Amino acid sequence: MANYFEDFDFTDFWEDSGYAKEKYTEEAPSDELIASVEQELGYKLPASYIWLMKRHNGGIPVNTCFPTEEPTSWAEDHVAITGIMGIGRKKTYSLCGGLGSRFMIEEWEYPDIGVAICNCPSAGHDMIFLDYRECGPEGEPKVVHIDQECDYEITPLADTFEDFIRGLVNEEDYEPDPEEEKAEELEKVRTGAFSPLLAQLCGQSGAPETAEGLIRALAVRIVEEKGYFALHADQDSYRLYDIQFWLYTNAHPGVAEQAYLKEYPLMLTCDGDFSTGGYAPGFVEGWLKNRKKEGAIFKRNGGLWMSETAGKAVREQLGRGTV
Repeated sequence: MANYFEDFDFTDFWEDSGYAKEKYTEEAPSDELIASVEQELGYKLPASYIWLMKRHNGGIPVNTCFPTEEPTSWAEDHVAITGIMGIGRKKTYSLCGGLGSRFMIEEWEYPDIGVAICNCPSAGHDMIFLDYRECGPEGEPKVVHIDQECDYEITPLADTFEDFIRGLVNEEDYEPDPEEEKAEELEKVRTGAFSPLLAQLCGQSGAPETAEGLIRALAVRIVEEKGYFALHADQDSYRLYDIQFWLYTNAHPGVAEQAYLKEYPLMLTCDGDFSTGGYAPGFVEGWLKNRKKEGAIFKRNGGLWMSETAGKAVREQLGRGTV
């Protein structure tokens, strides 16, 4: 086999923690195991990947970030990984392990474009894949990031697996200045363009200027409190969830629950400059569950509706345009 990674020093590449050994690292794969894993996956693994796995079969690298030219749900300029899957079936995060490549495609509905090779800190909501769309199942795949939170958006990373490994950098390179990051976030929520869907819904609200002003004011308060723009389970986040729901159901009354949850990311998480850049579905699902329990949102004829009392509260806020 050709010698890959010439002049690359692997001395301090791996972080051999107890967790890494328990969840990722297997013994060096035999040629027979490699062949059977490739058959199960339906793709020929890159020679550079096999070369590396024969020397250290899966694990957690010291450098866990890879630069990007466009933003993802993780960051504006990079993605992060939590580990590299090895060739095998024994460990949870091996290629054919319990949470391996086929599981992510079949259970998490990732597009079947190749092989999942790296987990990310989002615990399954984004992944690093070998992408065989251009080369076919026997060719040399590219490496891409797939973002489940943004409708499985695919971001190119590297032309080869070796290039991907060589390009990993330490997370310390991306530690932001908190005040600078906060100032950028404030500028974004004050002036950033709304997504096409959110802009359309504000226009149909009957008070588009006050609707936009209220949304921006809440976002500013969230950034002032947290230092960044993200919706969680706090009071102001719930107010923004309420406003988005009212705006959407004002235009699309009686929307089915799953249809709304599918449309939700298009409002202020993945489109437009005014955006959280991603989201954890559990928060919006938790908000909806709580609002249904309180009676502020209810189901009728298979669709979701906001109660008159809750709707009136949102309309009054929109009328004032203040938080």
